[in-house]
This record gives sequence, C-alpha cells and structure tokens, in this order.
Amino acid sequence: MTSPNSPKSADPQNTPKSPNSRNSPDSPNSPTTRRTVLAGLFAAASVPLLAACSTGITSLDGQNTGGGGAAGSSAGAVTIGTANFTENQILGFLYAAVLEAAGVKTTVRPNLGTREILIPALKGGDIDLLPEYQGALLHYLDPKATATEEGEMQNALAIALPAGLQVLPYGQAEDSDAFVVTRETADKYGLATLADLKKRDGQLVIGAAPEVKTRVVGVVGLKDVYGVEFKEFKSLDSSGPLVKAALKKGDVDVANLFTTDTDIATEGWVVLADPKNLVPGQHVVPLIADRKADPTVRKALARLGNALTTEALTELNRQVDKDKKDPEDVARSWATAHGLTRK
Repeated sequence: MTSPNSPKSADPQNTPKSPNSRNSPDSPNSPTTRRTVLAGLFAAASVPLLAACSTGITSLDGQNTGGGGAAGSSAGAVTIGTANFTENQILGFLYAAVLEAAGVKTTVRPNLGTREILIPALKGGDIDLLPEYQGALLHYLDPKATATEEGEMQNALAIALPAGLQVLPYGQAEDSDAFVVTRETADKYGLATLADLKKRDGQLVIGAAPEVKTRVVGVVGLKDVYGVEFKEFKSLDSSGPLVKAALKKGDVDVANLFTTDTDIATEGWVVLADPKNLVPGQHVVPLIADRKADPTVRKALARLGNALTTEALTELNRQVDKDKKDPEDVARSWATAHGLTRK
C-alpha cells in the first residue's frame, strides 16, 4: 500500500535522489529541512480531515516481544503519526483509543504524508508509533525482498529495519494494493489479470498517488514483473476521491486502489488478478520506536490486532469516506463497542 502500498504505502528507492542530495543542507533528508517540514505538517494536521504492515513472532496475545529492540517505556506520552489516507488515520486513532484505555497518554498527528516523511520522523523522535502494512513496509526497506508469507515477512522486517525501530505482532486485518479497471475497460480490452495489460502496452493511462510511480508495488514492479509500460502516469491520491473520479470519468484506464475500498464493489470495478504475486501480503502491523515499546503498549496493540478484522476495517473506511464521519469518532466508537477501551 502505498498505501496500504499506504498507510498500505515505502522505499528508499521510491524517490530517486542525486548522490549528494541526502547530505545537502537543503535536502529533504537533512535534519534542518526535515524538522521544518514536520513542523509545518504537524500544524496542518490540526485541521480537521475533509475526506477521506521482528523476529518472526506472530502471536497476538501481547506476551511476546515481536521485535529485537530493547524494552522501552511509554511513560510521558506516545505520539502516533499516520499517513495521508483515511484508513491509516482510523488506525492511528484506534491505536490511541486502546493505549489510553491502558493508561498511556497519546497524541495523534494524522495525515502527515508518505513513508518518506513518516519513517525519518519515527527515527528522529518526532513521532513514536505508526500503523504500517507488512509487505509495503518491507519493500520500502528492501526493494529486492522476496518474502510473501506473513511470518517470513516479519523475519525479513526485523533484519531490514534500522536500529531503534521494531514491528510488533501483526493483526488480522489486511489491506493490499489493487490495480483496478472499470467493467467497460475490462470488457473492451479483455483485461482480467495484470499480465493482460501487456496486450495494450504503452497505450493505457494509470492513475495513483505520486509515490506509486517509483515503487516496486507500482509502475516499477509492473514493468519488471509483467513487462507492462503505460502511456502516461497521472499523479493523483491514495485510493481517494481524485483517482476514483478519474477512473469513473475515463481520465485514467487503470487505478491503484486499496482492497478495503468499498467503492470497488459499489461501482462494479474489476480488480486485476496478480498471478505472479507482485503485491505481497499487507497485514496491518504497528511500527514503533524501541524507546516506547514497553509491555503495556505491546499488550494493548495486540488486543486491537486480534479484534480488528479486514471486514471491520473496510466498514470503518466506509463510514468516513461515504458517511463523512470523523475518523477519530469512528475509531473510538468501534473500540468502545468491542470492549477495547475497558481497563
């Protein structure tokens, strides 16, 4: 996910840089610039949102560490950051609800952006915790990773993560990237799988969030794995109103959406099958700084992971995107209704 490949969606190679850009004082990766960008994002995150995945331990009982980092402490507060799409914001508020019920003070910084912003913020201490997706996170850290099974991906993540960060046990809920076409386009060109896109190589327009253009689970992978190239890439949003409107109007032929997006079924759109497994499994997984990963936090998030299903997460997305409910209200109501806010 850009997502989900968010939020499902990442990769140090996703945004190519010149050899010296990383250390340049004006680089997006320089400490000064990063602090400036984050300060602006945190301020912007206070505006209400208008619209809207260790060491191979996969148990969900909260008793295992799930990571190789030293135990931390949640004393003080835990700052939760989220990506810039609906589902990830809901997950961030769900994290806050269960942590507060466990006696942990929290602050949520929603809608901060992509992994290119969130991971440095987590490493640098601007945030402490964020909802992630196994496969997308692994491909961000290691574009050549081949693990696809959940336990294998947890092991691979433990190796790939930078010092000071760890993933906790993954939950039931899963949200994968999907490449979607309208029924009309599928019938017109005989499209049922990603391999079928080769029939119209260089003729179709794809729409997605900007980062999908340079991600493995995106344009790069579609070319490398399926040999598919596109006439044009239109930079839009992450399974949001822009990309879906473009798909409906015919401005794009293929759209990168998330599998928990209820509009796929509502509109009768066709999810192209992935016979070569370009898209890895995308179970939701908490990514946390060692400094905050104490037993209280682990247990609370494990309870949530055990309770939250893909179907439930899809419904929460619908309430925000379709019913225009507030992500925090939706998250806290669901957590309360499922007994996760009782101490």
